[in-house]
Amino acid sequence: MTVASHAVLGCVLLACRLPACTAVDHDPITAGDLAAALPAFARLPADAPIVPAPAPGVRRTLRSFELASLARNYSLDLASTPELCFEWPMESLHPDRLLDAMRSALPYPQTTIEILRTSLQPVPRGRIEFRREDLGTPASPAVRAAVVWRGSVVYGANRRFSIWARVLVSSRLPRIVATQTLPRGKIVTPAEVRLEFADAFPGPGDAARSLDQVSGRVSLRTIDAGTEIHLSQLVIPAEINRGDLVEVEVRSGATRLVFAARSESQGRSGQTIALRNLSSNKVFQARVDGKGKAFLDAGAVHGN
Repeated sequence: MTVASHAVLGCVLLACRLPACTAVDHDPITAGDLAAALPAFARLPADAPIVPAPAPGVRRTLRSFELASLARNYSLDLASTPELCFEWPMESLHPDRLLDAMRSALPYPQTTIEILRTSLQPVPRGRIEFRREDLGTPASPAVRAAVVWRGSVVYGANRRFSIWARVLVSSRLPRIVATQTLPRGKIVTPAEVRLEFADAFPGPGDAARSLDQVSGRVSLRTIDAGTEIHLSQLVIPAEINRGDLVEVEVRSGATRLVFAARSESQGRSGQTIALRNLSSNKVFQARVDGKGKAFLDAGAVHGN
């Protein structure tokens, strides 16, 4: 083992501090960065790229021969060529900044977040970002349990440095509960549901959070009284049902014709349904255009 290797090993074992490097918070390293130590590089535009910046946590040392070669390439005269060291400025993760970023990712004001553990390594200076989609989910959302939340530090030109935290999260969430049994096919009315709040894990899901999300919708299955309503249990009611009398508008250029037909299927606005002409008894297709109305573009039909 060389003397230099012994010195490095001794520094690691004794946790001694390495000489300070020049901090760079951009990539690449520019002529302006070099000019601070070597004035000859001030002859170049300050933003002229020289070499790539180091990755976070890694030092980039420009040796004397590298600097001499750069100077020759740019026709610069260097009085001396010392070694230059550059590194990305790093810092420790502060719990307050983590909490601020986590709270901004959750839309509920009454949220409690407890950080149990987090990344230990220093991170580059930048904006801490957590997304709700990257929050782990406990085995049972009803049980308070720690989960891992993965995030990142956004630094430089939108570069990302991965971080993580093990957290306990609970929010005061709104939920919609059936006040009475809602049979399958029932149109839900405001009198049959209530809004209440409960402490729960704010994970992904389709639980209804407002009365507007359930009122006027049709239940796809029986929903028992006292149970939480989920959006997957409901559907927007059809605007035209089988057997309904429908006003059909047919257009062909500037020509407009309106007649009545009987629906052979059901549908919502924008969907195509089968209709029976009351005069000819023929079945045709038209697009639902609102409650009890359908539209047919004769030009498009002929074009097909």
